[in-house]
Amino acid sequence: MFTGIIEAIGEIAAVAETGGDLRLYVRTGALDLADVKLGDSIATNGVCLTAVALPGDGFVADVSRETLSHTRFTRLQVGEKVNLEKAMLPTTRFGGHIVSGHVDGVGVILSRQEDARSIRFTLQAPVALQRYLVAKGSVTVDGVSLTVNSVEGCDFVLNIVPHTAQETIIDGYQTGQQVHLEVDIIARYLEGLLGQVKDNNDNNSQGLTLDKLSAAGFMHR
Repeated sequence: MFTGIIEAIGEIAAVAETGGDLRLYVRTGALDLADVKLGDSIATNGVCLTAVALPGDGFVADVSRETLSHTRFTRLQVGEKVNLEKAMLPTTRFGGHIVSGHVDGVGVILSRQEDARSIRFTLQAPVALQRYLVAKGSVTVDGVSLTVNSVEGCDFVLNIVPHTAQETIIDGYQTGQQVHLEVDIIARYLEGLLGQVKDNNDNNSQGLTLDKLSAAGFMHR
């Protein structure tokens, strides 16, 4: 579990195809690895990766075909910058929102414009994620916890303050660039619960019928 508050900017040191999937070597820059051990999770551009080796200046992780199918990791290039966040601790200050590190889809940067000292981005989400985007709600972009300014169809607007631009890779975003999106996990759980309630109501929508009475043993045909 993560908070969406980026701790450091890393760099892809190596990308290797291994048995049909990928193995990544990520140099972690200023990220403190003193408390990281094998098997720990590190969010890399919003993707929860498990450290399988710790060479000293970073970590190595395997990326499954399932993860590759939902991310842009198949297009990663050596030297590419990435956002990094270690898994949260029980004592961690919760500055962002609940982030699982499971990417829901890939979005596209539609526009970028200066807005006083901030940067205003318009992004387009996949159609399947549209229903989870609400004004003033939360969304994760490449692992960064952000607030949605406004929504129109699949398009949504973000305002990036100078500190966020400086501490993440967002300052380098250009029109047409693809980014990882993770919607608010609470919205997903609510959708699932409401769907179950609707199904139960639909199943009971006919009220009392002869078939139901017969099945309950109250009458014989």
